[in-house]
Amino acid sequence: MSHVLTALAAAEAHVELPMPAWVFGAIAIVTFLVLLGVLMSFRDVANRHSHRSAPDAAAHAGAPGATHHGSGHPGQGH
Repeated sequence: MSHVLTALAAAEAHVELPMPAWVFGAIAIVTFLVLLGVLMSFRDVANRHSHRSAPDAAAHAGAPGATHHGSGHPGQGH
């Protein structure tokens, strides 16, 4: 039995990582931060182009269940 364990221990190869383990974590964090930047760059894009969305919004204003909230805040006398 001890010969089998000795042979298994000798056959086990130790694989060295190409870089320190913390670098893999740093790469993952940087990748996710870049993806977050891409995601946030598209934030609120639809509202930047009111000339394109205004006709569509006007067409859907009379749809069943649509609500009109008026303009301004209630305390402004509108």
